[in-house]
Amino acid sequence: MTSLIPLGHDLWTVVGAPVRGAGGFDFPTRMCLARLTDGSLWVHSPIALDAHLKAEISRLGPVRHLVAPNDLHHRFLSVWAATYPEAIVHAAPGVAQKSPGVVVNDVLGLEPPAIWADLFAQVIFDGNMITTEVVFFHHPSGTLIFTDLLQQMPSGWYKGWRATVARADLMTGDYPSVPRKFRIAFRNRRAMRAAITQVRRLPVQQIVMAHGPVVELNAAKVLDHAFAWAR
Repeated sequence: MTSLIPLGHDLWTVVGAPVRGAGGFDFPTRMCLARLTDGSLWVHSPIALDAHLKAEISRLGPVRHLVAPNDLHHRFLSVWAATYPEAIVHAAPGVAQKSPGVVVNDVLGLEPPAIWADLFAQVIFDGNMITTEVVFFHHPSGTLIFTDLLQQMPSGWYKGWRATVARADLMTGDYPSVPRKFRIAFRNRRAMRAAITQVRRLPVQQIVMAHGPVVELNAAKVLDHAFAWAR
């Protein structure tokens, strides 16, 4: 059963059921949900939608914006779009090609759409051969929202050879980290460093990852540690 967990004023997170990726690797899932100034709801990286979650959301307001922050997080987008047909689908570059059954109304760019520009800043990490990810910063709560670029799987999450691979890839560890495969996949290093600089300039108070815990303490230091390799 899913439940909304408050992160700050008009911002929530929800932990979903694990999903299976390539090579049989299971990933914990997490989405974020925010209430915009017009009362509508913004849903980031939608997880599996069940009746309990749908009922909880209905008490907060109408879902009007669905956000797919990279082209690896689109699995449940079609279900949400069908459930909330009045919602606008905002997606990172590449999502439309991987979700032919979903109409992408807005391809996310350098500037946030006017509807949420007063609440969110967004930073695009492009030039990566795996995916282009849009990272969001919620101004009122100081929350930085990552999807795949920052990960920290729970201790003991993987067993056997998968545990070995995950450890080598820096998916598991004592601190959140950028997985090694994403580090190697950055081909435009200048763009990568520019995006990191943008993120570091934000007054970050807490960090949310789709595949990891919420970082509530020393968020700025955690961020510096995660990107120290890129200096």
